[in-house]
Amino acid sequence: MGWKSLDDMDLHGKRVLVRVDINVPVENSQVTDATRIERIVPTVHDILSKGGTPILLAHFGRPKGKVNLDMSLRQVVPALRHALMRSVALVETLEAAEAMTAEVAAAEVVLIENIRFHAGEEANDPEFAKRLAKLGDVYCNDAFSAAHRAHASTEGIAHHLPSCAGRLMQAELSALETALAKPERPVGAAVGGAKVSTKIALLENLVNRLDLLIIGGGMANTFLAAQGARLGGSLVEPDHLETARDILAQASRAGCRVLLPEDGLVATEFKAGAAHNVALLGPDTVLGEDEMVLDAGPTTIEQIRIAIEGLKTLIWNGPMGAFEIAPFDTATVAAARIAAQQTRDSVLISVAGGGDTVAALNQAGVADDFTYISTAGGAFLEWMEGKTLPGVAALGG
Repeated sequence: MGWKSLDDMDLHGKRVLVRVDINVPVENSQVTDATRIERIVPTVHDILSKGGTPILLAHFGRPKGKVNLDMSLRQVVPALRHALMRSVALVETLEAAEAMTAEVAAAEVVLIENIRFHAGEEANDPEFAKRLAKLGDVYCNDAFSAAHRAHASTEGIAHHLPSCAGRLMQAELSALETALAKPERPVGAAVGGAKVSTKIALLENLVNRLDLLIIGGGMANTFLAAQGARLGGSLVEPDHLETARDILAQASRAGCRVLLPEDGLVATEFKAGAAHNVALLGPDTVLGEDEMVLDAGPTTIEQIRIAIEGLKTLIWNGPMGAFEIAPFDTATVAAARIAAQQTRDSVLISVAGGGDTVAALNQAGVADDFTYISTAGGAFLEWMEGKTLPGVAALGG
């Protein structure tokens, strides 16, 4: 890999500008989920142990280049102090950061107020990037989740300072490299979710890299409909039937096997505990107008089990059914537990990402058993789509 890590940098006596993602949920000025804050702890502690001073750059919400105190990072400072177990000083303006007081300089960690309060951030203004760079001696990007944005603090600043990846960024890039760039084969992916339209680029990239593609969730209905199935009131995207056929043809040419549901749980109501039956699914399927496929059935789950047990590497993005409501979470939970068991047995490398995916794995109680789980959202998807991420490219990777 072309990018450097903290291990490659001399940080002693240096001011280290660290781009982090601590854009956490807050209610009544209280952080309700500190996961993103907890994930930056190794980077901050490593910088301190190497004799550096961490100066954190972060965004919070979307203030659109204007000061909005409802989006002040002041709200996350108590949670940041608790996670780091270090003194943290909030600097409210760039002018104050440029003329840092002795009181602020005495803090172990410095946090600069919401970088998106400045219009130059999202515009990736070159002069603004230079101004930020003057605040430090070294730049460290630990915000993979923002690496798909070419902003001043994620891309522009890296052109002015010696740069490296933080521990979280390093772990993310290493996991994705292992899963997709240089995977142990056979390599497969489980891709689900509601709509094909949101994952066209992802699917088109994956079928040329995989040995197996498992398609689940509502998007599987569109693939089945593209083959001739009439699925009643099920979620289907008629405008993307040709897209689905193109992806299947592309997979066939690339030697990637596609596993679609062979049966499904069908109901007439979308609600928890709804009466349902198991229906065979295929090109000749005809469902009633009020019938909906809401999950994969037992035969499909068994096929997924056999498929996953034959893999060395698995990438997971999206649930296999309407996992939010029982019993239509059955296939997602079952598949997640199969992958988790294979991972625990050290015969599978499993990498998962995406908001719904993380929620589904937590629901199945197996999030801690996967090799790596990305919380990066859009950046994870764009990497899987084969796109160049500006924040990574700027580090030399």
